[in-house]
Amino acid sequence: MPNFKNPLTRSSVVSSNTVLTVAVMLVAAVVIGGVLLFNRTDASDNASQGGASQGADPVAADVLRKPDSHTLLEAPDDKVTVVEFLDYQCPACAGYYMNITKKLEKDYAGQITFVTRNFPLEMHPLAVPAARAAEAAALQGKYSEMYHALYDNYQSWARSAGGEASGDPEQAQARFDEFARQIGLDLDRFHRDMNSEEVTQRIERDKADGETAGVSGTPTIFINGMKFTPEGDTFAAVDAQLRARLDEALAA
Repeated sequence: MPNFKNPLTRSSVVSSNTVLTVAVMLVAAVVIGGVLLFNRTDASDNASQGGASQGADPVAADVLRKPDSHTLLEAPDDKVTVVEFLDYQCPACAGYYMNITKKLEKDYAGQITFVTRNFPLEMHPLAVPAARAAEAAALQGKYSEMYHALYDNYQSWARSAGGEASGDPEQAQARFDEFARQIGLDLDRFHRDMNSEEVTQRIERDKADGETAGVSGTPTIFINGMKFTPEGDTFAAVDAQLRARLDEALAA
């Protein structure tokens, strides 16, 4: 985590706006860094038990992936399947997307199957509406497009001007509608589907499967049924570790 200076030790002439900016940056750094630290603690626990990939049973394939689960990548042989449980408003999920998984889509196209599942957390008030937007887009054959729109434009709907998690559903819906128009959705149907029982059940099913798989936070990634436990302090380190696991599985 960046070593920000304590604003209280700086000259009293520093403006309140500067102090506020530093505070916001600190909060963002703590949120993302804290998630990585939490996962690293899990890694230490797993290491003491023989490691995440040793002595642990894989999660059943039919728990992690349903026949109609969304895929961002599909490999003809399904030799390596990555499943990510995600929360669209989660800052760590957005960080993984921008620094890791978005690039995996390009670099491992045709080699791996990449499945995404919903796991909205209660602490994020717009996580469920965003999941509804993605699922409604899927019903018009545009899941991937909405998935990318939500993360590529994360700051515009998921965070407030002050940098904290936004709780403004009307503002978020306006952005979701804009994304829907941009990817060519029927907007009336998009609204109906967002509020449909079908979409509600799908999100609830994803979360129930995540809980069965032992998911408690996001993002949580599985590779061929085995939970991936990041050990690095930076996205670059986690990216390298994840790619090493993928390459090992592909070469097996």
